[in-house]
Amino acid sequence: MKSPRPSQPSAVVSRSGRFTEGPSREVARFSQSVSFDWRLWPHDIAGSIAHATMLEKIGVLSAPERRDIVGGLEAIGREIAAGTFPWKEDLEDVHMNIEAALTARVPAAAKLHTARSRNDQVALDMRLWLRAEIAALTGELRDLQRSLVDLGARHPEVVIPGYTHLQRAQPVFFAHHCLAYVEMFERDAGRLADAADRLNECPLGSGAIAGSTLPLDRGLVATLLGFTDAKGRPRLTRNSMDAVSDRDFVVEFGAAASLVAVHLSRLSEDLILWASAEFGFIRIADAYTTGSSLMPQKKNPDIAELTRGKSGRVIGNLVSLLVLLKGLPMTYNRDLQEDKERLFDTADTVRSCVCLTAAMLDHTAVQPAACAAAAKDPLLLATDLADYLVQRGMPFRQAHHAVGALVAFAEKAGRPIDRLTLDEHRAIEPCFEADVLGLYDLSRAMGRRDIPGAPGGRQVDRQIDGWRRRLSVAPPAPPAPPVPPAATAGPRPARRRRTR
Repeated sequence: MKSPRPSQPSAVVSRSGRFTEGPSREVARFSQSVSFDWRLWPHDIAGSIAHATMLEKIGVLSAPERRDIVGGLEAIGREIAAGTFPWKEDLEDVHMNIEAALTARVPAAAKLHTARSRNDQVALDMRLWLRAEIAALTGELRDLQRSLVDLGARHPEVVIPGYTHLQRAQPVFFAHHCLAYVEMFERDAGRLADAADRLNECPLGSGAIAGSTLPLDRGLVATLLGFTDAKGRPRLTRNSMDAVSDRDFVVEFGAAASLVAVHLSRLSEDLILWASAEFGFIRIADAYTTGSSLMPQKKNPDIAELTRGKSGRVIGNLVSLLVLLKGLPMTYNRDLQEDKERLFDTADTVRSCVCLTAAMLDHTAVQPAACAAAAKDPLLLATDLADYLVQRGMPFRQAHHAVGALVAFAEKAGRPIDRLTLDEHRAIEPCFEADVLGLYDLSRAMGRRDIPGAPGGRQVDRQIDGWRRRLSVAPPAPPAPPVPPAATAGPRPARRRRTR
């Protein structure tokens, strides 16, 4: 559905009796935020419903007034979801658009903003929005982990070279390489959980800066909106000045999301290399690649490349947020309006990259022959030769030197190291015995890697089984705020170009 464009201001109306006229049309366009903060609407409505419930409890609203307000808010929510709600640019933001529409329909809505400022209102909406985004992203990370585990498990016997400095180093199972990224994304999930825990405090009731002289029941609002601890006790911000100006939770999410993006970028780099003709370890399905406008033979890993590129965008958003905050005095400043586009873009970008990467992995085929050809390089087992000498009492540095000399001899002789005779081995280092030639058997070499965390077959199998058990258990669902039933991602107002 095409996004509706916010109506342009014909006569911008002042919201305050302090001013005799509203801002100019140019100022209104420059300062509006409804073109992007519209997406906070489900959470804005949920917060208003909870606030109205609390106002009834303390006697500001009567029961009929509260019912009328809630009914009006729910009706507005249905209109937004259906794409029929008229967003108005001259009303500046999501809060004023909803409040103005509600007040026009429900006279009692004029009381709704009692003891509430847009300062604590937007702080609440962003926490609610981000809490839901973190829950969704965490679930998508779990799906990505499952895709990596499944990809490795489908090819349990495939061995590839492990690389350092992008040079062949030692052999590892392909599944072990996949599981390395599972570990990375597990740390990411943990960081997101930490961020979600810290943001889970309710700021509503902080007002513009100094709370309220009315006897607000902040705990009731927090409970209604799911800002509770493990025992169901409400969690409240403790300082009104900090509550309305705090955007640490946005930065913390941006930092966690940046690490997710970095890990996605590293995974994408591996996939891009593996899909190249020089490696040929994998084949990505056509649906996740593109061709060339000139070269008919090309099959480009565009999804992986775009994911790698978008990591810079996410990191840039984090830097923008940090720079935005670094010079702000207490408390709320209009500069903070700039946090939303960076936050929204980060969440949208990371979530789309996670989902597409998982889908791409589900449609990626490993090429065992190419992997085997690369893994049979006997130099991958040079460290095994050094360990062999260590087991015979030789200091490692001396063993390292001896094996290096053996490699140099093989290169000079023009033969692979595993084609050297026993006598040639012994000419370099007399400690080599007849059984040294058996070290070049790749299958036996992988079996020797059997300590925890190593890429031996038994260890990898245990890790795959363990991850399958862990990932089959869904994490507990976050508390659900009383969002109207129609609160789905409705059509957005068109983004207007800002004046210079």
